[in-house]
Amino acid sequence: MADPKVEIANMIANLEVRTGKSLDAWIAAVRASGLEKHKAVVDWLKADHGLGHGYANMVAHKAFASDAGSSEDEALLEAMFAGPKAAMRPVYDKVAAIIEGLDGTGFAPKKGYVSFRRTKQFGLAQPSTKDRLDLGLNLKGTEPTARLEASGSFNAMVSHRVRLTAPDEVDAEVEAWIRKAWEGA
Repeated sequence: MADPKVEIANMIANLEVRTGKSLDAWIAAVRASGLEKHKAVVDWLKADHGLGHGYANMVAHKAFASDAGSSEDEALLEAMFAGPKAAMRPVYDKVAAIIEGLDGTGFAPKKGYVSFRRTKQFGLAQPSTKDRLDLGLNLKGTEPTARLEASGSFNAMVSHRVRLTAPDEVDAEVEAWIRKAWEGA
């Protein structure tokens, strides 16, 4: 998988070439529109301005500072992955790239974890140790498996947990669970 930061930088660079407006100009237009919901902004940018879904989604995230890179709480995210837990940042980045591609999602960094939200929280990521990132998901009614375990005492805000130790463990199965949790939110 390509580096999500590089992909976003490329999209931002190409946005002006394709539309004639910079990202800052699009953000100003979104703010002037009075629209307050991610999906409404995406729909407006697509219908009224002809943006493709990827560009409209990115502009909406940047306008609302709801993606991981734009969060006002970036300092919390950086602190979370500082020191011994820095090795878990690539795992988190791969999870975040999947979530950024889901319509209407937001990131809410806290002191020790990042909450993933749609209309309500559907998951979280927590660097629990120097060699493990715990992905918590709300998948009520889903039977646990060896890999998708019941959250138990891990965190009461989610029903299941996946223990991740390397970026390659964020595979199609994990993405399917993330999407299922997102759909339920």
